[in-house]
Amino acid sequence: MKKNILLQEYLQNEDFIVKSECAISMLKTKLQIIDADLGMRYHRKVIHSKTSRIKSYDSIVAKLKRKELPENVETVKEKINDLIGVRAVCTYTDDLYEMVKMLYAQKDVKVIKEKDYIKNPKKSGYRSLHLILEIPICFQEETQWVKIELQLRTAAMDYWAGLDYQLQYKKENKEARRISEELKEYANAIEEIDRKVLELRKRIEAI
Repeated sequence: MKKNILLQEYLQNEDFIVKSECAISMLKTKLQIIDADLGMRYHRKVIHSKTSRIKSYDSIVAKLKRKELPENVETVKEKINDLIGVRAVCTYTDDLYEMVKMLYAQKDVKVIKEKDYIKNPKKSGYRSLHLILEIPICFQEETQWVKIELQLRTAAMDYWAGLDYQLQYKKENKEARRISEELKEYANAIEEIDRKVLELRKRIEAI
């Protein structure tokens, strides 16, 4: 793959990396506060894990190619919403929606876009809640709103997505295609498990 030097330089620039890491840190802190709030309200842990990443150069270029977009810095800034990402994993689906409500209520967070792949799964069976947010970063006497993607999913959805990710670049293989079809079936089973686990929790709470 021929390297786009200007795009590479932008992604390796200290200013970009520092602002990205600050945005990740701020969003994780907000999630920690939301977790504490919901934990006190419901007397149980809500967020079980949080992970983050800054998309690699190769991943960005691959996405631009799939979308048939120009491979330059301006396009990345305007069109690539998941350049920086945070993922939070919970046990129950209703907690995911409760967290979304709380994020909408935050005065220093802008919700730019919401994609509900739980109510409307992808064809592959993928389920998750995606929010594109803007977080204000005060850096070098300037406030800049940094775009960041937040993925919210249950542990079962997360296990499934991990397997699906491993298959992404092997779809041309016959066995991989068969596994992909199996995964679609398991996605429905996972949805049923999430629903039943939620019902059980509500029954326990009602005792």
